[in-house]
Amino acid sequence: MEISLKTETMTVPNSYLRDFTGTDTGSDNLGPAWLSSLRQRAAARFAEVGFPTRRDEEWRFTNVSPIAETPFTLATKAQSALSPEGLSRFTYEDMAGTQLVFVNGHFASELSSETFPDGVTVKTLASAMAEDSPLVETHLGKSAKFGTEAFVALNTAALEDGAFVHIAAGAIVTAPIHLIFVSTADSGPTVSHPRTLIVVEENSQVTLIESYAGPAGQVYFTNAVTEVVVSENAVVDHYKVQRESEKAYHIATMQIALARSANFSSHSIGLGGQLIRNDINAYLGGEGIECTLNGVYLGKDKQVFDNHTSIDHAMPHCNSHEIYKGILNDYSRGVFNGKIFVREDAQKTDAKQTNQTLLLSPYAQIDTKPQLEIFADDVKCTHGATIGQLNAEALFYLQARGIKKDDARALLTYAFASDIVSRIKVDAIRSQLDRVLLAERALEGIAG
Repeated sequence: MEISLKTETMTVPNSYLRDFTGTDTGSDNLGPAWLSSLRQRAAARFAEVGFPTRRDEEWRFTNVSPIAETPFTLATKAQSALSPEGLSRFTYEDMAGTQLVFVNGHFASELSSETFPDGVTVKTLASAMAEDSPLVETHLGKSAKFGTEAFVALNTAALEDGAFVHIAAGAIVTAPIHLIFVSTADSGPTVSHPRTLIVVEENSQVTLIESYAGPAGQVYFTNAVTEVVVSENAVVDHYKVQRESEKAYHIATMQIALARSANFSSHSIGLGGQLIRNDINAYLGGEGIECTLNGVYLGKDKQVFDNHTSIDHAMPHCNSHEIYKGILNDYSRGVFNGKIFVREDAQKTDAKQTNQTLLLSPYAQIDTKPQLEIFADDVKCTHGATIGQLNAEALFYLQARGIKKDDARALLTYAFASDIVSRIKVDAIRSQLDRVLLAERALEGIAG
């Protein structure tokens, strides 16, 4: 079966899809029958819609043609070696916990923890599908749907392995679980499609960290999808730390499904990459849910940071809170599109959204679009967006007291982001972000 992919500028053959996913869409040898069907439907859908263009409303501020036009190939297992010393740049020395490591989408058992706390199952998706197939089949691909999302379709077409985290009912996990996805491209541009499924059962509690990183100067494309299913009364504290190469492309989707009285918070930290797009979508499917989506990103040179969030209030008596802050320097550009959707039955909703951007250069740009769609009448919903530069009077005040200009700028920049930093409960992540904010030059060491 030959399938062509359509983009704004070109039509490319089925071999291109194989290069991106390692999938022959005419093959039936793709694992369990349900997985084979899922992958083939996703491949066919991506072939139908192709890469999004700026004529698509959800992508009108971000041009992905550099991804479509770069000759990426899927990295093989043989190309995915990483030493413990190489990994150490992307871990946290002072943080206790367990970790699962993937290099170019391939599981690195020699770099991963061998044991995990009671009530915690952390393994590869491949092994989970072999051992716990009903549980995986129930949830995988159900939240992150590929019908309208081209990059989710591309990721699903490549679905073969990934990370699986299962927290048993009643488990209280005190130390973080760290999922580390490292990309390398020593022999030319490569692509990987990290896939993560997280299932948190009722009355449990866990801290999860997703890290995405790669060596400086290398060109690669990370196309990630994470699905998080949170059951009743469960508490999840989630962090995403993105430290890709300054020449890398990073497209990611996180789908969150929350049940009654669940408490979910996520903090997205963007430091590296050339073109970065984060889609975070939360579905509040029960009463009494607390959902927090926070983010901070630091742009320099010609980086593009595009953050799209959506919080769907489907049931009454739920609260959502959202603060996104961007710090943009040089010729960098930011995009924020945050949507709060309140359905007709979602009475007593309390939703707050704030987007603030600090422009450190006259050439930096931000496009912001907060949205409210409310179909209930007994709600409290607010949103706001502000864009500004460093306060000239405050800068002069600090310099007049003997503080060098660069240090004064760093202090004011830190003050701008401090309320986001203070909400980070993992000391190692908060300390790293402190260092970046107080010394912008540290970005180079951390991002690569």
